[in-house]
Amino acid sequence: MLYHVRMDVRIPLDMDADVKADLVAREKAYAQEVQRSGRWPHLWRVVGEYANVSIFDVESNDALHDLLSGLPLFPYMDIQVTPLAKHPSSIA
Repeated sequence: MLYHVRMDVRIPLDMDADVKADLVAREKAYAQEVQRSGRWPHLWRVVGEYANVSIFDVESNDALHDLLSGLPLFPYMDIQVTPLAKHPSSIA
């Protein structure tokens, strides 16, 4: 199943710099691991924002929830999920 996901990151401004650096490094490692697995085939930065738009390819709603809630930055994100279906005019 394909999902369009927008993630807006809201790290508290008063977070300790070392804690933030560790959190961001763990986020990058996790995101790259999921991308390599094929479950996160597209990841784009939203220009001018601490946000991204992504496409996930996972087997279920629960699988997507587990994947997203495993993100180290999850507690600091506002996430919008849109399930996707094949368009009848698509030639793909």
